[in-house]
Amino acid sequence: MLDKEIREQIVALIHQEVVPAVGCTEPMAVALCVARATEDLGGRPEKIRVWLSANMLKNAMGVGIPGTGMIGLPIAVAMGAIVGKSEYQLEVIKDLTPETLEEGKRYIGEDHIDIKLKHDITEKLYIEVVCERGDDTATAIIAGGHTNFVYEERNGQVLLDKRMCVGEEGETQGVALNLKTVWDFATTSPVDEIAFILESKRYNMGAAQASLKGNYGHCLGKTMDRPLSKGIFGDSIFSRIISKTASACDARMGGAMIPVMSNSGSGNQGICATNPVVVYAEENENTEEELVRALTLSHLTAIYIKQSLGKLSALCGCVVASIGSSCGITYLMGGEYNDICFAVRNMIANLTGMICDGAKPSCALKISSGVSTALLSAVLAREGKHVTEAEGIIDKDVDRSIHNLTSIGKEAMCATDDMVLNIMTHKS
Repeated sequence: MLDKEIREQIVALIHQEVVPAVGCTEPMAVALCVARATEDLGGRPEKIRVWLSANMLKNAMGVGIPGTGMIGLPIAVAMGAIVGKSEYQLEVIKDLTPETLEEGKRYIGEDHIDIKLKHDITEKLYIEVVCERGDDTATAIIAGGHTNFVYEERNGQVLLDKRMCVGEEGETQGVALNLKTVWDFATTSPVDEIAFILESKRYNMGAAQASLKGNYGHCLGKTMDRPLSKGIFGDSIFSRIISKTASACDARMGGAMIPVMSNSGSGNQGICATNPVVVYAEENENTEEELVRALTLSHLTAIYIKQSLGKLSALCGCVVASIGSSCGITYLMGGEYNDICFAVRNMIANLTGMICDGAKPSCALKISSGVSTALLSAVLAREGKHVTEAEGIIDKDVDRSIHNLTSIGKEAMCATDDMVLNIMTHKS
């Protein structure tokens, strides 16, 4: 068992990175920044100017905004100003009503909002909001993390300035992790210290259930439950994992007012790290303690990988979260640490290079690819089958394999990221 001090640091890290969110975290972070600037201003702005990093713009422009039936940033900005409360964090617009939605639509039509790309910055996650009302102005900046305010100002008076303390990824990374530490923490910590992770089950399986009440996104989850799909895929653990995971993503990306438990700033990553593990545990009749440890292993593996990848990247986040869920499922199958290492190698060998082309309803398709690979990798691992260091980017050392993956996603795919954004912003 790890020392108590180390366990407490890791628990704090999980609490920091696994948090509730309503809607896609990127537009909600923008709404949060607008809400704070509006609060500092002291009244509804007459003009809102927003500058975003390229990755923020990419992830916020094509996704449904909860409770609005609308897509994209303008309505997120408007609702942040009209009903947003910064104390709600990533649930910032949960007080939205039909009446305030109509106000928001009128606000957009009156040309109060200006959204632009921020140039000459290094942060991949950057939001700058300036609100104006009469002679008053207020500025708020989020950088590094979706809720990490680094600067606030009103009429030239600085209220907060942490910009010099922000590295490329902003928020503190907490304890330095490796896969063995992740394994030891998840499998040996007193279960009462980590049982809080079951909240991710309540949120994310709840989102999957709630999605069945509407037709969200591309309805991948509902489609998997239909007779034709069952005739193709069968009524199996495999098909139910895809269905329950995709359903939650459908609802979230489709703009349902449904909270999910996010991981490392992404609701989809939280769903992907949770629902496959929960479904497998239920089908396999694992104990609650085993589920707690499997979910902890899944979420903490994703957090560990994101430490070196960064909050936003050119690499699809479902790759990271699916690696976590594969570890969790392998554990539920009775796997030991070596089996977990095998599963990770299998995942990296398969999914490296899957691009992120923004948050959107079709993310459910990428998630289905990730979680199906997670199950396959776990099965192979338990059979002692794994991709070896003689193949591709896989290294004999599992942590080195993970860093090979994150180096590609963070560094080598930068040109891909630029091209994706260029394509997205220049469609005819």
